[in-house]
Amino acid sequence: MVSSKNPRASDGLGGAGGAGGPGGELDDIDATLVEALRKNGRMPNSRLAELAGIAQSTCITRVRSLEERGVITGYTALVSPAALGLSLQALISVSIKSGARQSIAVFSDEIRQRPEVVQLFFLGGAEDFVIHVATRDSDHLREFVVSNLSAHLSVASTRTSIVFEHVVT
Repeated sequence: MVSSKNPRASDGLGGAGGAGGPGGELDDIDATLVEALRKNGRMPNSRLAELAGIAQSTCITRVRSLEERGVITGYTALVSPAALGLSLQALISVSIKSGARQSIAVFSDEIRQRPEVVQLFFLGGAEDFVIHVATRDSDHLREFVVSNLSAHLSVASTRTSIVFEHVVT
């Protein structure tokens, strides 16, 4: 498959090691590989190569290039919180006190170490953070908010929203 975007795509590498660099444009083969791995990070190389219409050796080289260029940043297992006894999930919006802006990095580092934290988002806008947590029950959630957020010297306010359904795409 030759990409009209990249005249060197016929070398199987989309030019020198794949199209673009960090933040660069992906050619059609790279995009196919990324999408397939996004859906199933454990997909065998033989199946990836088949989907992309390239040789298995070329596929390995292309995936390594995507990793080296920072397009693919890692592989992970998705674990059901409910299977671990964490049946209540919530999104907690956090605003940091205006006089405590210098401690944002410290707050972020402290909170991400908590076992209840699934994801942490640092935002621009009305709130400074949104924290996705998984807890056993409402008592556990309340304890997390009171002990780790409301009691934190840098926190001005919190707002908690219960997650009814979480779908990973």
